[in-house]
Amino acid sequence: MIAGSGSVCILYNGRLALSWWGNTMRKRDRNSKFFLVREDVLPEAMKKTLEAKELIDHGKSESVWDAVQQVDLSRSAFYKYKDTVFPFHKIVKEKIISLFFYLEDQPGALSKLLGIVASNSCNLLTIHQTIPLQGRANVTLTLDVADMSIDLDELLIKLRRLEFVDRVDVLSSGG
Repeated sequence: MIAGSGSVCILYNGRLALSWWGNTMRKRDRNSKFFLVREDVLPEAMKKTLEAKELIDHGKSESVWDAVQQVDLSRSAFYKYKDTVFPFHKIVKEKIISLFFYLEDQPGALSKLLGIVASNSCNLLTIHQTIPLQGRANVTLTLDVADMSIDLDELLIKLRRLEFVDRVDVLSSGG
């Protein structure tokens, strides 16, 4: 899986003319455009290119050849797409996000949620919770994620797995 089911990927790096590879950004053709596309509609070769890049970035493959072998992709397909397809969270530079939660009203629920946020090095900037009605409450968190120890998609997966979380949405992100 690239970055969680239904994740969004940037297929082509337009106006900002940046592409992601490893930990560096490179200037690209300034006449290209951005397209945001859901993961489930990407061609298989693009998905496998993203998987191979993740293997390399996380040290699970020592070479491009090893990575493409692991994901069953040709090297030519990898090189065709490596500088034009990347996970959305790798491009977005914003460090402040707002998350909306729809929670079941359970003792300690907010504490557990905040524990996950803190354990992944997110800095809580604001918190707002509505009074629980009919066993449910809305919570909005604004987080500084500049020092976050995992990808945003991974954090969202962890939060969605909590038994009392009915819904998590990213309301905004900005710098």
